[in-house]
Amino acid sequence: MLAARAAARLGAAVILSAALSAASLTAAEAADVFVGGCVGTHMSDNCVTRWAPAVDPYVREIPEPTDPAEKAAREARDHKWLARCRPVVQRDRLGVGYYRYATPGCAFGVSED
Repeated sequence: MLAARAAARLGAAVILSAALSAASLTAAEAADVFVGGCVGTHMSDNCVTRWAPAVDPYVREIPEPTDPAEKAAREARDHKWLARCRPVVQRDRLGVGYYRYATPGCAFGVSED
């Protein structure tokens, strides 16, 4: 009986693994996050799988300006910030990119208006 349960657990793990592999290869799942796993003892098993959209709840969308004057003012502000801060991506020894700025405060969006 113990061998039958072990075989059933192995079978469930193989099926779950195959399903997850197939799901990860589809383009529709590319923007989703998968979390899952199995827990259990020799008396019981439980497997859970959860897919969710890969969105950051702390990112806020800012609408584009509709007024031409407002749009021009935004572009002028951005151009002034780029000229003053001169952002450059530098990579560390592990290849992780970090922004470096020519002026202090630019990492926080500080401007001289």
